[in-house]
Amino acid sequence: MKFDRLLLLALTLACYPGAGALAQDTGTSGNLTVEINELASSDKGCKLTFVAGNGLAQSLSKVSFEFVLFDQKGLVERMAVLDFRDLPAGKTKVRQFDLSGTRCEAVKSLLINDAPVCDGEGLASDACMKVLKTGSKSSVELKG
Repeated sequence: MKFDRLLLLALTLACYPGAGALAQDTGTSGNLTVEINELASSDKGCKLTFVAGNGLAQSLSKVSFEFVLFDQKGLVERMAVLDFRDLPAGKTKVRQFDLSGTRCEAVKSLLINDAPVCDGEGLASDACMKVLKTGSKSSVELKG
């Protein structure tokens, strides 16, 4: 069941007009892109779907981001560190995270506050935040 949803999401992204622009940003753009693609209610709370692209010359063996979720009033709803695992150079990956106890409709915007882990050969620990570009295909804004 989970695989079917991922396959459907991958096919949808491949056909989506904006997907080409994100893929174009990878390659050798020198940027790390993170886009919030969808928020969907789940049994646990709110499932966030991100599209992440590594346009750096180096692969990231491990990267995580500290996210701040803001509610409709602009107040911090919660903070969470999400592990994006590996991001190979020149590749785009879809990553999903289920945030238990969070209602999707309560989330107005997201902020990537930090990258506590940014591991890759020859990369400084602050490299991920320096080259980060954010975007959103959902009604929720993502800033970096």
